[in-house]
Amino acid sequence: MSLTVAVQMDPIERITIAGDSTFALMLEAQARGHTLFYYTADKLSMRDGRITAPASRIEVRDVKGDHFTLGDAERLDIGQMDVVLLRQDPPFDLAYITTTHLLERIHPKTLVVNDPAHVRNAPEKIFVTEFPDLMPATLITRDMDEINAFRREFGDIVMKPLYGNGGAAVFKVGQKDPNFGSLFDLFSVTFREPWVVQRFLPQVSEGDKRIILVDGEPLGAVNRVPAENDIRSNMVRGGAAETTMLSDREREICERIGPHLRKMGLLFVGIDVIAGNLTEINVTSPTGLRAIKRLGGPDLAVSIWECIEDKVGRS
Repeated sequence: MSLTVAVQMDPIERITIAGDSTFALMLEAQARGHTLFYYTADKLSMRDGRITAPASRIEVRDVKGDHFTLGDAERLDIGQMDVVLLRQDPPFDLAYITTTHLLERIHPKTLVVNDPAHVRNAPEKIFVTEFPDLMPATLITRDMDEINAFRREFGDIVMKPLYGNGGAAVFKVGQKDPNFGSLFDLFSVTFREPWVVQRFLPQVSEGDKRIILVDGEPLGAVNRVPAENDIRSNMVRGGAAETTMLSDREREICERIGPHLRKMGLLFVGIDVIAGNLTEINVTSPTGLRAIKRLGGPDLAVSIWECIEDKVGRS
């Protein structure tokens, strides 16, 4: 089965191919004989119900500094594609939300991965709160009194922007931290949305596990260990990737959330687990595929494309 695949992503010349999951998906699609088209989210247009973008045929290769070749851009009817990979990174702002509204017009006739309506309706730091018994204590607020009450109850906390990504602006704050007032002021003028405040889990020093679920099934994982003097385990922030196995608790978490992901059309999802606590459900542009494969784990790009091909074949 040869498919036409449009990839909506960040500028391809800026990606770091060694760790980029979108690039892994493109390599596998090409190896399977699918035709790839590339465009960036800001190029989407809608006229009279048709969703279009100036897109280019693209060939990819796993060569640092020479990883793609683009053809001439042409105005592409995105609704005529077999598959669209919705893969631009957050921030999950109104521009991002708008792309989900546009792509919703063509899904599921054209399979959009992940389902754009549910990407929009399941922001990772809010969606996860549907499973409070699997999480550390969590508060979503902009209210200083609420945060102070939370600090009095739990001591050390972590604060992060509700729609942030990649470990940006994640802070550990002590119960009597003299910097809290200044940090609150900084957050207040920098972010309009509420913040996520969570009980600090000291076991983060042992790693923050990224588990990849494909159509609701956990198929691979990588443990991300923070750099010294940092609580952020994201590999783009200096976290080190380690091989890992799933614990009974982590399998329990996956069994709980897997059916929900499958029902919502969230085919490629990355969840974050610290010391048996679910902290995020990443649905916008999950990462981890290349790290898992590099450490000797399964090539999950294969599993994802097998799932996509099966769904297109049954539609």
